[in-house]
Amino acid sequence: MSGAPCAGARGARDPVLPGPTLDELRVLLAGPGALGAADRSYDVLRAATAPALDPARRAHRAALHRWLNSWGCRIRYPLPGEPDRFDRSVAAWWRRRNATLGPVHEPLAELSDDEIDAIAGAFADLSAAAVAVDARGHDRTMGPTAAAKCLYALRPHSVMPWDLRIAQRLHGGRDRDAFTAHLRLGRRWAQDLLIAARVDETALLTGLDRSGATLAKVLDEYCYLRYTAGR
Repeated sequence: MSGAPCAGARGARDPVLPGPTLDELRVLLAGPGALGAADRSYDVLRAATAPALDPARRAHRAALHRWLNSWGCRIRYPLPGEPDRFDRSVAAWWRRRNATLGPVHEPLAELSDDEIDAIAGAFADLSAAAVAVDARGHDRTMGPTAAAKCLYALRPHSVMPWDLRIAQRLHGGRDRDAFTAHLRLGRRWAQDLLIAARVDETALLTGLDRSGATLAKVLDEYCYLRYTAGR
């Protein structure tokens, strides 16, 4: 998944950009750096939250916190006696968003505009949530990269996450409008690939030697390798 540190930014609109072809994906995903070592941390998260991540469960929120920090998000853990701001904020966020985000399970290529809007609303809410206090006593919000990663962890078939460079280069910012544009772009790319391959997502991923992944994840890896790593 997108491997840049978690930080903030604003702006953005829906670009008209060509997506990867099947041949481009095969070459890029077979190259050096594809699915690097940091991706193993996702296996740890999945094992700790089996059969699926549930933000209503405290142990799952703790596992999510550890996973985000393994990706460089640096969300401070509470000291003994301090309130766990991350745990409280994510729990409160899920109580607010479960009704609209909970039913969303469609693959990226099949998301409706309403489902994209539900994901984008959940993203904006979570991004602004205060999850820690910094060394100066100021609130640290989740931020747009960590929020996107959380949503990917929660809905790995539906959400194509991003990092700072991907968001800025593709959309010019990282606000709700930008994330909406990112999901729409990913949906179009996914649809184009499935049409070109003339198979379903499972067969497409098998052909790309990514049978353990999702198309949303593969497209995120493509974006990371092309726009973040510059390959």
